[in-house]
Amino acid sequence: MNKQQQRALLLSLVGLVALPVAAAKKTTPAPAVVNDFPTQARMEYVLQCMDDHGGQNLNNLYHCVCAVDTLAAAMKYDDYNQALIFTQAFNMGGDRGAEFRDPPQSARLRERLKEVQAKTDESCFPAVKTHPSDVSAQQKP
Repeated sequence: MNKQQQRALLLSLVGLVALPVAAAKKTTPAPAVVNDFPTQARMEYVLQCMDDHGGQNLNNLYHCVCAVDTLAAAMKYDDYNQALIFTQAFNMGGDRGAEFRDPPQSARLRERLKEVQAKTDESCFPAVKTHPSDVSAQQKP
């Protein structure tokens, strides 16, 4: 992917994230806040998600935006942020690692993040289903 394509993809991502905000400003009654994820956190999540799923392309963009929306609807940003830190620092050795492994909220938040990520995988990254006629065609010599 060349620089121009990367820039276009990033601008598309920014547009997808900013569009609901712009649309909400035009309405008179302010709806209740659905989630509190900052735009930067959403973009970081989507870019990391895209890298984890094979790189930056429109297909991954679609699925990863779905994933961050699902995640943001299921968890408060502060809980997500703490769960992410607990998860990333869990394997740190010694006393410094105990700060991330031992608190009671560590296990609870890590488990909650794992559950929500499983939900996002299920709803936003559907497995490719093989049509029955494709299976029978593959079995013929």
